[in-house]
Amino acid sequence: MSTDNKIDSIWYTRCPVPTPLGLAAREGWFSSEFVQDGITINTLQETQDPELLESHYDHRLPHSFRQGGNVPAIWAKARGTDTKVIGLNWVDEAQLIVTLPNSGITKVEQLKGKRIALPVHDISIDHQRASALRGIVVSLEAAGLTPKDVELVDIPVEKQPPSISWASGTRAAYAAEYKALESGLVDAIYVKGARGYESANAHGVTIIYDVRQHPDPIVRSNNSAPRPITVDAALLRDRPDLVIRFLSRIVDVAEWAAKHEAETVAYIAKESGSTDEWVRKAYGDDVHLHQGTNLDAQAIAGLEAYKNFLLEWGFLKGDFDVNAWIDPAPLAEVFRLKRKAA
Repeated sequence: MSTDNKIDSIWYTRCPVPTPLGLAAREGWFSSEFVQDGITINTLQETQDPELLESHYDHRLPHSFRQGGNVPAIWAKARGTDTKVIGLNWVDEAQLIVTLPNSGITKVEQLKGKRIALPVHDISIDHQRASALRGIVVSLEAAGLTPKDVELVDIPVEKQPPSISWASGTRAAYAAEYKALESGLVDAIYVKGARGYESANAHGVTIIYDVRQHPDPIVRSNNSAPRPITVDAALLRDRPDLVIRFLSRIVDVAEWAAKHEAETVAYIAKESGSTDEWVRKAYGDDVHLHQGTNLDAQAIAGLEAYKNFLLEWGFLKGDFDVNAWIDPAPLAEVFRLKRKAA
């Protein structure tokens, strides 16, 4: 395995959601892993440079890893960015369709002929719009409806400056959507995750469906599940040893989190700008047991299904082969080395 190509820095980025990569970073495992190599570990979460920040979406930064919502990762790949998926993590999260208590709407079937908010964000790839649309479509189909049975209403969301774009707790959760709901512009909105669940409680709305209720995990796939670990493909080609070491520390999170429930929940709460209570409601009391990394067939099928959804709804410029995007070799080597060391 070649180590001739000198690397002096590695970048990573993650979303403000539960990710094994984020937990490994919180514990300082990447820095400790590479300190003896003289490799600096950098994160986009600590930069204000808009050019660098854009790599969170387009993954164009050399020597970089990403884990978070899969929409930007899929979008970047569809645009031709040379990345590889080297691991997946699946945590089902709350995906809620909510209405006002005085609307009389208590089940999805009653949304026929009604208006549902669809957020619009001025960013490179509108992952939140894609997420909301998927949640809405799945909810409608579970009730025997289609998007043609409702009116989807675009709701512009004010763009946030880079300085607070990572700190999700600094702006009111789903403010534009709730304003549209409470003003009567729409009859229902979609919210998700810990802050979505918390906002539903704060606004006193009625939850008429949670996509987690759907029995088919492939149908439940969305921006939030599965969350891929992607890597700059050039780094994988030139220094697979570094990729394997970085990925190994992410894999280590599964065992650590299983033994540190309180710390795991507290980290997710901080990362998502919420509290322990709402993290547990949104991700389940066993969220600490779902911090593993794999390339299971079901997770791959979920990634494929959501890629196809994004293509169908015009979020992608072109199609690509999800299986060809995945390189199972680094994860297989991580597990081989761990078995050998056991």
